[in-house]
Amino acid sequence: MLSRLVEAAEDLALVPTVLTFDPHPREFFTPETAPPRLSGLRDKLAEFASRGVARVHIARFDARLASLSPSDFVERIMVGALHTRWVLVGEDFRFGRARAGDLALLRGASRTFSVEAMPAVKSGSERVSSSAIRSALAKGDLECAAELLGRPYCISGRVAHGDKLGRNLGFPTANVPLRRKPPLSGVFAVRVRGLASAPRAGVASLGVRPTIKAGGEPLLEVFVFDFDEAIYGRRVNVEFLHKLRDEERYPDLDALTRQIGADVAQAREYFSTRK
Repeated sequence: MLSRLVEAAEDLALVPTVLTFDPHPREFFTPETAPPRLSGLRDKLAEFASRGVARVHIARFDARLASLSPSDFVERIMVGALHTRWVLVGEDFRFGRARAGDLALLRGASRTFSVEAMPAVKSGSERVSSSAIRSALAKGDLECAAELLGRPYCISGRVAHGDKLGRNLGFPTANVPLRRKPPLSGVFAVRVRGLASAPRAGVASLGVRPTIKAGGEPLLEVFVFDFDEAIYGRRVNVEFLHKLRDEERYPDLDALTRQIGADVAQAREYFSTRK
């Protein structure tokens, strides 16, 4: 879709622009049941830029925006604010109060701009969608998620100080706090970018650390192979390549340490078969 946007912008001598919403409408209406985000806003903007998008408009989704009728959305946002000349949407696009606007209504209201609808994208026989990607991640099928995304699923963030437990157990980790609940959990073979000129392999635990304490907040902990440098405050990008196991609670730290050792060995084996 972004490739088609950039192509059309070049043909029409327009600026390739994306309109996105923050928070997601479902986070506004039903925050308790809203699905996990697949990427943070910063990562989304970086991805747009890498695809050739020159400008991004972030519309704050609030009660005022949610109350706009489809016709008001077109007149106030698309025409009045964005001065739209050409727009690309998915064939199932809905907009306006109560999602009352659809593709036919948009085309009927487009007096100053043209509308192009993009058919559903498929990977094999499966329709590419955020729901399909979340389902694959929740099941630990990272290969399927990567196929749908066109790249490995990743989480970015800054390395923060932790309780140094990993170092005391012999496996020092880079701790990346998470602002929101992630769409997956468990222990994974990962690739880490942002530490050196080339990505580094490692093993990551993503979850609430049930062996350490009850009711903990989600945390991403990454043990980078053959690496021991101070990286606090560094922004890293962690690519999830293969799930090793689910998160578990162990009876004591000795049992946890043995399992971490097994996880490291299994992750190293995974990377050794992919050189």
